[in-house]
Amino acid sequence: MRLLTFLLLACPLLSFRPAEKQAWIRINQLGYQPGSAKVAVWVSKGDEKLKIFEIVDAKSGKQVFRGKAGANFGAYGPFKSSYRLNFSKLDKSGEYYVEADGVRSPSFRISDDVYRGTADFTLRYMRQQRCGFNPTLKDSCHTHDGFAVYGKKLGIDSLHFDAVGGWHDASDYLQYSTTTANAVYHLLAAYRDFPKAFADEKLSNGLDGQNKVPDVLDEARWGLDWLLKMHPRSDIMFNQLGDDRDHISMRIPKEDSQYGKGFERPLYLITGEPQQRGKFMNDTKGTSSTAAKFVSAFALGSKFFKSDVNFTEELGFKTLFAYQYSTKKKGVTQTASVRSPYIYAEENWADDMELAMATLQGVFEAETEGQAEKSLRDSAMFYARQEPVTPWMGADTAKHYQWYPFHNFGHYELSKIASPDQKKELTGFYKTGIERVWNKAKTNAFYRGVPFIWCSNNLTTSFAIQCNLYQRMSGDDSFEELAQANIDWLFGCNPWGTSMVYGLPAHGDTPIDPHSAMTHLAKLSIDGGLVDGPVYGSIYKSLIGIQLHEADEYAEFQSDLVVYHDDYGDYSTNEPTMDGTASLIYLLASKENAAREKAAAKK
Repeated sequence: MRLLTFLLLACPLLSFRPAEKQAWIRINQLGYQPGSAKVAVWVSKGDEKLKIFEIVDAKSGKQVFRGKAGANFGAYGPFKSSYRLNFSKLDKSGEYYVEADGVRSPSFRISDDVYRGTADFTLRYMRQQRCGFNPTLKDSCHTHDGFAVYGKKLGIDSLHFDAVGGWHDASDYLQYSTTTANAVYHLLAAYRDFPKAFADEKLSNGLDGQNKVPDVLDEARWGLDWLLKMHPRSDIMFNQLGDDRDHISMRIPKEDSQYGKGFERPLYLITGEPQQRGKFMNDTKGTSSTAAKFVSAFALGSKFFKSDVNFTEELGFKTLFAYQYSTKKKGVTQTASVRSPYIYAEENWADDMELAMATLQGVFEAETEGQAEKSLRDSAMFYARQEPVTPWMGADTAKHYQWYPFHNFGHYELSKIASPDQKKELTGFYKTGIERVWNKAKTNAFYRGVPFIWCSNNLTTSFAIQCNLYQRMSGDDSFEELAQANIDWLFGCNPWGTSMVYGLPAHGDTPIDPHSAMTHLAKLSIDGGLVDGPVYGSIYKSLIGIQLHEADEYAEFQSDLVVYHDDYGDYSTNEPTMDGTASLIYLLASKENAAREKAAAKK
């Protein structure tokens, strides 16, 4: 009897249901803010008709809310029936669970502080992915990088350039300028927009201590320092460090010798021309997409480190060099691959140019600023109209990183300097994208309108950010429940009932066996890492080299529609990514900030 009692107490996140029922209630395991949308999802493999649900105080066992289940959304994935259980009117802080038709959810909290500290927690993953000196290992790796390739016209082929630093890209050891610059921008924007969400508990090298700099800025600078190395002079900009030869083995980061030049790794010059992609060539057409991301990262970074005059000045003139590089040959730069067909197949670049133009505000000298800013605004609006909506929104599928970044920060940044008519137009662009996703989402109980392509969690995070930016630009909160559904999805309100963030929340069902050498070989935690997320069953079945290493604990929730595996062998759904995690840091900081603002308004 004691053993049974212990097991029940030790497993508070189990959904309680009679043995004959195959029904579950999915919740956001982090919890819900008192003033936010609050929805659980009831799913069943049977044909039950649900009418009523209850919210019960977990401590007293008393019912505190009773609501109608509403319409049956019908089949989704492995389920035949599904309902949205909306209890947004319950705004009293406490610990609760949902009960409906004999099925009980895990317990959850309603509180202003459910997101407090989560952005800083997620920042741990960024530190753990550092290249050069790694504070998790307390050791250095890849200290000989790197040698230039595709630099024959400049006479730099095989020459050494210092490219030590930055972040490993996706729990492997490749490094890309495009994802790094996007990550840097999100970290800087997170601190700019929500500074109270971040603490100072680490030194600049990532070790314990305080240096009077918020940790998020220390991390952003780590990325900026590497980007400066990747743009060593005005006519040289590198797109990536290493390539998929990295994937010959899983190992703890060290010095790699598989590239044919000692311990150096190749640095791929941005040429604006196609480069090797295994048996094929990538579809590079220009220099704009990556170079413009350098511009926005450098320009925003130059506004944060005023106490370091030399660093700020270097960011300033490198911003202008990067802008010149972005216009060298208009078009997109894709990554290169040697052994496999998988690359970042980016096809858009107008969004990058728009953000670059918008972020350049304030970089110019005061005497030319007025004229320059008007020119920048006009140029940014030109690019905004080239791609008003990020093309994956409303689509059923897309290539890997085909439309990147997954939301366009440019519309929001440009709205700050735009005329009233232009701001209205930019706000409409965001709304159109949201409505396209909503048209798909409103047909299922999870409000899922994001396609299940590789890195679907990154798209989910970006879409929630776009909803947030739209609300701040327009004051329209009509998409709040849709935005919250995407956040809830990331933290357990999904078919598998699991969070998609390693270790968050600490008491929850979260990934424990990600596709990461740090966890698999060194048994180290990678707190805060956002895993790739679910993919269509058809994608999963088509990928090369996937093999589950253990029995699938979510087997009963897999379907032909979509799969997710917490298994080291599944790199398609369970591999954490650096840039997706950086976006999540922005999103979580915004949620913490929202609670602070509402609490302040009550005083």
